[in-house]
Amino acid sequence: MGEAKGAARAGLAAGLVLGAGACYCVYRLTRSGRAGAASARDGPAPGGGLLPQVSGLSVLSSLAWGGPSKLQSDADLPKSPSNLDAHHLQKLIHLLESTDDPLIQEQALVTLSNSAAFSVNQDIIRNLDGISVIGKMLSNSIPKVKEKALNTLNNLSMNVKNQEEIKVYILQVCKEIELSPLNSDLQLAELRLLTNMSVTNDYHHMMTNAIPCFLHLLSEGNERTQIQVLKVLVNLSANPAMTRHLFSAQAPSLLSLFDNCINKDILLRTLTFAANLNENMKNEEGIVTQDQYSEDSIFSLLCGDSTQYAKKLICLLHHHDTEVKEQVAKIITQLRGDTKTRYSGM
Repeated sequence: MGEAKGAARAGLAAGLVLGAGACYCVYRLTRSGRAGAASARDGPAPGGGLLPQVSGLSVLSSLAWGGPSKLQSDADLPKSPSNLDAHHLQKLIHLLESTDDPLIQEQALVTLSNSAAFSVNQDIIRNLDGISVIGKMLSNSIPKVKEKALNTLNNLSMNVKNQEEIKVYILQVCKEIELSPLNSDLQLAELRLLTNMSVTNDYHHMMTNAIPCFLHLLSEGNERTQIQVLKVLVNLSANPAMTRHLFSAQAPSLLSLFDNCINKDILLRTLTFAANLNENMKNEEGIVTQDQYSEDSIFSLLCGDSTQYAKKLICLLHHHDTEVKEQVAKIITQLRGDTKTRYSGM
């Protein structure tokens, strides 16, 4: 009876992957997930399969799975993810596409993410239609699987051609950010992907409707979330075409970030955001019509008659960090052209 059960498990796992190198890995993972006690009694596998080799992590590293903490590598596989051949990556993509097991999905995505950190693999994964397979995981109901998919797309998005395929997920990611738990790893992964996708101006228009959400996270999130949101906002603010959208957004708590007590990384990015908008306002005609912006809009806070903003800038001139003082001086110089009286005491 025991032999029959073991054979059934092996047959099920073997059906999830192409190639003997990965079959044993999935066999071990399937057994440990469903019969942890039995797997715990087994010794280390003679061949650990493709997943642990590429990722550098044990497939059965979780004590909850009851498997061995370390698996040996297949002798015929490369030592580094940078040396993976196309057929290795194809096996991983097929594995991800063919299994419904979240543990296997998560590990396959970790492996693909690590290999996608190397530029040589980014093109291979795209040519194997891997981006669409990974993109489907964004609709997975398991947060950890979704997070790993985002991390993989994030690495793949370092490639311009890959961005052309990844762009179809931007609107979905923007919607998911608002639904994800505040300050969660999932939300951070979503923001990281948008950061990479907003490095160029090409896809900024697809993020316009998410600007209020970004500003909400800037107000409510912790420091990690604030920094990641600001990376996106700084990228958007560097695009003159986005200036009107950003100026129109309401951000009543934005001024609280212009403070000597604020984390330097947050403060510098907030100042850069403001400086970019000022520069765009100076160069673009038709943006500055004060009566078209509400009292709580970013325009009214940064470019209106706010004496509070002026006082905060004056205080920041005495900040201990040179970079901060230089950025503040730049903003004051930008604003003096049109508002000399407000800054005449500086």
